[in-house]
Amino acid sequence: MIIVTGGAGFIGSNLVKGLNDKGAQDILIVDNLGQSEKFRNLVGLRYNDYQYKQDFIENLTAGCFDNQPIEAIFHEGACSDTMEYDANYMMKNNYEYSKKLLHFALKRRIPFFYASSASTYGSGTNGFTEGDHYEGALNVYAFSKLIFDRYVRQILPSATSQVVGLRYFNVFGPQENHKGKMASTALHFYNQLKIGDKVQLFSGCDGYGNGEQKRDFVYVKDVVKVNLEFFERQLPSGIYNCGTGTARTFNDMANAVIAQKKKGEIEYIPFPEVLKGKYQSYTQADLKNLLAAGYTGGFRSLEEAVADYINHLDESAGYYSLC
Repeated sequence: MIIVTGGAGFIGSNLVKGLNDKGAQDILIVDNLGQSEKFRNLVGLRYNDYQYKQDFIENLTAGCFDNQPIEAIFHEGACSDTMEYDANYMMKNNYEYSKKLLHFALKRRIPFFYASSASTYGSGTNGFTEGDHYEGALNVYAFSKLIFDRYVRQILPSATSQVVGLRYFNVFGPQENHKGKMASTALHFYNQLKIGDKVQLFSGCDGYGNGEQKRDFVYVKDVVKVNLEFFERQLPSGIYNCGTGTARTFNDMANAVIAQKKKGEIEYIPFPEVLKGKYQSYTQADLKNLLAAGYTGGFRSLEEAVADYINHLDESAGYYSLC
């Protein structure tokens, strides 16, 4: 059995799809469907069981999984809302929950792969290389991810099984519809062009011109490829960046979507006051540690990824289907 927490979410459901494509179906999906549309992400996937996240952690703590054969745990579940200000909730949900899973995996010597975040670099003033000197946090979500990474670093020297944290940069792609305001700009631009002929970008900030803020946009299918290569090839434990290594502007993203839809133009809107001082205007993954670990799968260009994503959106509203 393979356990995927957050398996109904964006990256988690794509991981399940990636495992399905390799023939794996003995999968336990752990999530909190709540009142969202996340259930639609599960319709096109193959898996053996689903458990609500609180039931799962209670069952885990009670020993219900102690004797079950578990091949790997992919821990993708978290509250990823950067506008969530309840620090106690964020720490319980993202930090304490992750610690319980980690120690279960270490005790059973089960490979443990978890989602970290490029938000752990804060403003990015010092760059984007894995290590204390480069790190910071501009919001509670980033803090919850950062301190779990630092907790893992303390554990790694004595760990006798694989533990891998992947710092996702700006991920986009199929199965993110439920994310609403937290969905990628690619999806927002696509939806804007469905009802009009303009895509909206923030005006300049932090010394950047209109739409010229830069992010390392990485396609979710490549994120899955990184996870599965670490799993299948048993690459070394550690915390690694997961991005393309190339920063592209929001204008680039908008123009890529416009090119695929063959319509539209950019409209700039005022930069929100609420985001000032809490916004990453530039991200670019340093990939030297990922490559040194042995990753060889590469990454799609922004234009290649956007073309594939737009096809998904046009053909199936961005969802997978059973075939």
